[in-house]
Amino acid sequence: MSGKKTQRKSVRGLCELYQNDPERADAVVFGRKTNSQRRGFLKGAGLASMAAVVGAHIPFSDKMPAGLIPAALADDVEDFVIQGKEGLVVLNDRPINAETPPHLLDDDVTPNNRHFVRNNGIPPKSALSMDASDWALTIDGEVHNPLVLTLDDLKTKFKPVKLKLQLECGGNGRAAFNPPARGNQWTLGAIGNAEWTGVRYRDVLEAAGLKESAVYTAHYSSDTHLSGDPEKVPISRGVPLEKALDEHCLIAFEMNGEPIPAMHGFPARTICPGWPGSTSQKWLNRIQLRDQIHDGPKMTGKAYRVPKYPVAPGAKVPTDDFAIIESMPVKSLISSHKTGLSISKSSLRVEGHAWAGDHAVAKMAVSIDFGATWISADLAPPPNPFSWQRWGVNVSFPKAGYYEIWAKATDVNGVSQPFAVNWNPKGYLNNSFHRISVTVT
Repeated sequence: MSGKKTQRKSVRGLCELYQNDPERADAVVFGRKTNSQRRGFLKGAGLASMAAVVGAHIPFSDKMPAGLIPAALADDVEDFVIQGKEGLVVLNDRPINAETPPHLLDDDVTPNNRHFVRNNGIPPKSALSMDASDWALTIDGEVHNPLVLTLDDLKTKFKPVKLKLQLECGGNGRAAFNPPARGNQWTLGAIGNAEWTGVRYRDVLEAAGLKESAVYTAHYSSDTHLSGDPEKVPISRGVPLEKALDEHCLIAFEMNGEPIPAMHGFPARTICPGWPGSTSQKWLNRIQLRDQIHDGPKMTGKAYRVPKYPVAPGAKVPTDDFAIIESMPVKSLISSHKTGLSISKSSLRVEGHAWAGDHAVAKMAVSIDFGATWISADLAPPPNPFSWQRWGVNVSFPKAGYYEIWAKATDVNGVSQPFAVNWNPKGYLNNSFHRISVTVT
């Protein structure tokens, strides 16, 4: 991997986009058709996409003129903003994907409005209207007692559990790979550590009576494929049964004490912490137990897989030589300060978070001399397994000038973050140091 950053494509403001050709803008932003001037033609995936952006169902969508910018977005002349997610950087608006700048991730528990968003399809209308009256979760496949559970069933028939759990996109850090890897160009902020309330995944599976043939789960959800074709599935991933039975894996229905927001999977989702966020399926409506590794969309080929051996940048790797990503690597963030900081004093308190997939972090250190020496930081234990850990250190600068603070975590197995990671074709698992610049005046 090279230290050279690829230039992110420029983002056109909504007003600019709508100014020249509003109906074309409708197609680009929300996916609605451009062959009609009449009102009320925004339907299906296009309507769901607009509702997701403004943060709610649109009751009078049939009255909306073509080419109208929603008032919730009308003042946005620079960037495309998700309602309720101000401050996040939108990488894609179809499907919606947005990351959180590190300096907005300083809370030990990530607030809902600061948690990154990763979608593969269009959120279902029932989620946008926060209506779970018709929702049910089916558990079938390699089980003795198939189940159909309502939200009330989940809440009353199983023991509730509340845990602080880290979720990270497998592509977090992709923007730093050179040559560039295809996909959302995440920098550092596709990570969050919310407090999730739900029931243990294993309790639900055990209630269904697992057959000896069950070895893998398959997650299904009610979001819509970008094409609008109801027969197509945007994503269907799963985990080995051993992971699903871990006591920290949940079927969650609350996020930070509230019903899970529409953008994060209302009314229920799996939480498989420490593994790529794609295994934590949003808008969950079915779990199938399989007698083989699941082969749903985004489970085969090179999706969420890395080469089994180091490869040269830009190399072509045979599909058979890829392995499924499981536990995410050790990583850390500096969250107390934004890069580009200027101070007039010689010392600074620096803090952040560290995490290590299935494991705990054992040591945390920072460097102000480009890695020549390292300063040990205080490291708090996690409140529960799979939560990130708070770290902090007082840094003294010997003289005025430009500095970089580098952060490095080491897990309980002695594995540390590297300065640079091996390139891979899909741009996954970049856990290189987080660095911020500080000018001491």
